[in-house]
Amino acid sequence: MTTPTAGIRETCSVCDAAFDVQFRYQMEERDGGFAFFCTQRCLDKSQKGAAEGATCEACSKRFNLTMAAQLFYVKGRRAYACSMDCRSQILREAQGARLGELLAEPQPAWAPAVQAQVATTPSASPPATRVEEAPRAAVVVPLVPGKPQPASRAAASAQRPPSGAPRVIAVFNHKGGTGKTTTAVSVAAGLAMRGKRVLMVDTDAQGNVAVSLGTQSERSLYHVLVMGLRVEDAVKTVRPNLDLLPSNETLAAAELYLAGRQNRDRVLKDRLAAGSAGYDYVVIDCSPSLSLMNQNALVFADSVLVPVACDYLSLVGVRQVIKTVKNVNSLLHHPVQIWGVLPTFFDARAKICHEAVATLREHFDARCLSPVRAAIKVKEAPAQGQTIFEYAAGASAAEDYAAVVERIVLSRTASEGAPATVAQSRTEQAVSV
Repeated sequence: MTTPTAGIRETCSVCDAAFDVQFRYQMEERDGGFAFFCTQRCLDKSQKGAAEGATCEACSKRFNLTMAAQLFYVKGRRAYACSMDCRSQILREAQGARLGELLAEPQPAWAPAVQAQVATTPSASPPATRVEEAPRAAVVVPLVPGKPQPASRAAASAQRPPSGAPRVIAVFNHKGGTGKTTTAVSVAAGLAMRGKRVLMVDTDAQGNVAVSLGTQSERSLYHVLVMGLRVEDAVKTVRPNLDLLPSNETLAAAELYLAGRQNRDRVLKDRLAAGSAGYDYVVIDCSPSLSLMNQNALVFADSVLVPVACDYLSLVGVRQVIKTVKNVNSLLHHPVQIWGVLPTFFDARAKICHEAVATLREHFDARCLSPVRAAIKVKEAPAQGQTIFEYAAGASAAEDYAAVVERIVLSRTASEGAPATVAQSRTEQAVSV
């Protein structure tokens, strides 16, 4: 995969020449560290005479070349694959396949057995149920509003963070322009103002969170993920009770690093788990894409907050969010849930805004939060490096975000789960509309 990176200057491990890392093959994990190669020729030289042979480009496994199919050319350069599955993955990446598609696994052998067991389990509820495929317990989504099954309650309990652990909220939507960064910054700042210890993590290479908070930092999420820097050594305190783990354009190189890992969807969780233990909340600002970094963010999170602009195209995009969250549950085996859907840029004068909110409430019931009203102060605040609470505490948007923060705090105090018991059948219907 020849996705370029930016600003990563290293020294070639073979010829000692200084160069900018631009392609995936130029950075390779070896013996607990990293080796860098300025050209394909240097990479080939590094592998000649090695006892373990070549390095698989798909899984980073060292192996001996025993078959002709393990050595092939992709777009004019040499590539290595330890198995036919890895060879297929490399070729699919070269053809432009998305990382989310590459992570999709075939249905496990136990899935039909789980479905059959749930189907034959006596229940007082109507037979119309939908079963999410999970490795340990099936999540039964009832089709009767307000009447969750016992299995649903058990699944919801499994999704709650353990006592004393931080609540991890991912602010996520595939569509851009829905107010994700503004929402993430406002929620994190609002929680910090209430005396909660908050860690904000920016997983978007654009680095807009640091700009919105008027700060800069030499260390970023890239150093934690790739270089193994401790979280406490990379974060920066930007407000009382609010620490920031920022990102910048170097995060593109972290995507390449993740692609070569075996547990590629859990690297972020493994790196941040210990360092985030001292916080009450972790708020993650996700990028508007179906990327491997976003999959890592969702696997780390226990709740998802989905900002949705009050327009038709944003409503269509919600379906993809639902499908992604379901895939994280069933394929990546992590019980994350959509905690709330937040309408943004609400203009009471526009008919489409009222229709959009009505549609979201129809599909999500209590999971649809009160809309955030459009305000010019929201756009002006980042230019001053301030949150909406600092720049215009009396603005309508500040009041609306304060209500979201209040609901987050109350939901954890009450049940550590969703804001209310919800007929999740509406969520399922949103996928098919």
